[in-house]
Amino acid sequence: MTEIKTNDFRWALTTSIPVFMGYIPLGVVFGFLFVQAGGPWYWAPISSLLIYGGAVQYMMIPMLAENMPISAIAFATFVVNLRHVFYGLSLIDVVPKKGFSKWILAFLLTDETYSILTTLPKDTSMTKRLCLAFFNYCWWILGSLIGALIGVSLKIELAGFDFVLTSLFAMLLCEQWRQRTSSWPVWIALISYCVARFISSDHSLALAIAFCSAGAIIIALRKRVVKEVA
Repeated sequence: MTEIKTNDFRWALTTSIPVFMGYIPLGVVFGFLFVQAGGPWYWAPISSLLIYGGAVQYMMIPMLAENMPISAIAFATFVVNLRHVFYGLSLIDVVPKKGFSKWILAFLLTDETYSILTTLPKDTSMTKRLCLAFFNYCWWILGSLIGALIGVSLKIELAGFDFVLTSLFAMLLCEQWRQRTSSWPVWIALISYCVARFISSDHSLALAIAFCSAGAIIIALRKRVVKEVA
């Protein structure tokens, strides 16, 4: 493990502020809903500590409330998080091939963390990347804890909080758009989702991910052919 410098720590804290603004309210909603569904308050932050998967944790609440088998929950988790395979592939060039750093980053990798990591220069140190991912991890746990404590003592309306994640992704998209080297990924994503939505609204996300993956492979093969011809 590389030594953590004060400047790296401060840089990671500052860079993680946009995620902080999204993870705290979303974590609060998760913790609150978890307690309202009948779960012990302390299991909300513990689940965030051990699982650290926002969409999966939200999905877990009704599944646990209905006493669904662990095998069903595990399979659903696998399907929802399958996209992380593609996240990892795109970060191979910046992650060490040996050591604990790559395993720690793999666990701490989320949609929002990935979005920020892909906008960083390739020469950004692994220490900075790990500190950034760690701060994002802390924000989610903190939000879950606050929400669980609120859920124990209060009955409040949380309508509208779910839009925070949409706002966060929109902001991260704008940041990636400003630093893009090609516009194709965005257009492929938009077209893929529109086509997937037309085919099946219930499975639009899974279909869109499949279409995006196919589009990325086609573009990569095209670039390879052009390079070989040149």
